[in-house]
Amino acid sequence: MTEGETIKNSLLQKLQLQKASFVSEGHVDAKTRIDRIERSINLLKKNEKDLIQTMADDFGHRAHQQSKLADIDGSIGPLENAKKNLKKWMKPQRRKVTFPLGLFGARGRIEYQPLGVVGCISPWNFPVNLVFSPLAGIFSSGNRAMIKPSEYTPATSQLIKDLLEEAYSPEEVVVVLGGPDVGKAFAEMPFDHLLYTGSGSVAKHIMRSAAENLVPLTLELGGKSPVIIGESADLEVATNNIMAGKTLNAGQICLAPDYVFLPEGRKEEFLQHANNSVSEMFPNLKDNPDYTSVINQSHFERLNELVSDAEEKGAEVIKLNPADEDFSQQENFRIAPTLIFNPVEEMKIMQEEIFGPLLPVKEYKQVEETISYVNSKDRPLGLYYFGTDDEEQRKVLDKTTSGGVTINDVIMHVTQEDLPFGGVGPSGMGSYHGQDGFKTFSHAKSIYTQSGMVSKLAKAMRPPPYKKEA
Repeated sequence: MTEGETIKNSLLQKLQLQKASFVSEGHVDAKTRIDRIERSINLLKKNEKDLIQTMADDFGHRAHQQSKLADIDGSIGPLENAKKNLKKWMKPQRRKVTFPLGLFGARGRIEYQPLGVVGCISPWNFPVNLVFSPLAGIFSSGNRAMIKPSEYTPATSQLIKDLLEEAYSPEEVVVVLGGPDVGKAFAEMPFDHLLYTGSGSVAKHIMRSAAENLVPLTLELGGKSPVIIGESADLEVATNNIMAGKTLNAGQICLAPDYVFLPEGRKEEFLQHANNSVSEMFPNLKDNPDYTSVINQSHFERLNELVSDAEEKGAEVIKLNPADEDFSQQENFRIAPTLIFNPVEEMKIMQEEIFGPLLPVKEYKQVEETISYVNSKDRPLGLYYFGTDDEEQRKVLDKTTSGGVTINDVIMHVTQEDLPFGGVGPSGMGSYHGQDGFKTFSHAKSIYTQSGMVSKLAKAMRPPPYKKEA
């Protein structure tokens, strides 16, 4: 037996154990679902400091407050929301039946039924949040979970595995560790649903693998999320919000602003506001505990290559380095927030998702130019518009397609539990969060109940014999 076959058989045994337990349990009541959610909430609260420290270890350095807000609090919030609302979500929904059957007592309804076992492949950039936030939907809908966290954050992944194994039986939750070989075998499992968060290139392989077992997918990918600054925008406020979003997790966010459209002639004003914003947030960068490192050397080198390529092809590169620090010698992989002015399509930075603190800035004359440009590219995961011109805002919303939109800020739509989060086209497939997550991980079972009166009339309603045509 090959190593690949051994891995696959081991995973299959774990999955079969969960599926058998799910069938044996039968109906998953609200009490059980709440208990499973509460165990995750308690786990996160009890082990907050350890989780934050392991994330910092994996990144070389990661801002502790950022980890608390995004990964710990950002996980507890969805879990608490699911706990609060799942009884309401579980209620059967009445649906109309065909006229006049309802007049004779026939009824239609939908009952939301657990799917069974949901597989979850999570990435490294928010290694705690992107495990536990999906669990809110998975547990509230009554499912079991098998989780494959990222090998790029090994300490965090190991701690998550240890903590979940302590809090849950293997019939409820399984965590498997490993690299691409394990990830490949994991994607080939006959789950009842599979959630993948990561790159589009890997998603294509996952789709092919899942197709062999007809496993339904939710894909949370990425893309180049544009920012359109309208003429009516308060440029100082807009720039502050953009730079806050771009420096969060050092730009290593699927929803980070990827490039900015700036009204023509306002470059110097934007640059001044960006300088002021970064200086206020991070008076120094190299050893600042609030400024996060790039995850590893290969990613660090890729980002520097994007900058070099842009410079070679004529871009104006301005590094926002308030203390004028030398980054050539450093313990970790930190990159100063960097603005790329006058980018052109031939530059790699305009072709690839950046996933780092680099921000191309393009000037425009008419907002229609920005809309045409966005529509010429793959549909992004997020789109951001700044301005008070309602007509212009409406035009941007109506004439572009993206996974989600935040107006007069960036990224924030993902934090709203009552809004579905997901991509469209190359930026993703399906959505979750809140009730939408509950529905994604549930089967909406249609139930029609025939009345006694309708049953008696059925003979007249269901030929044959058919009447002969005249």
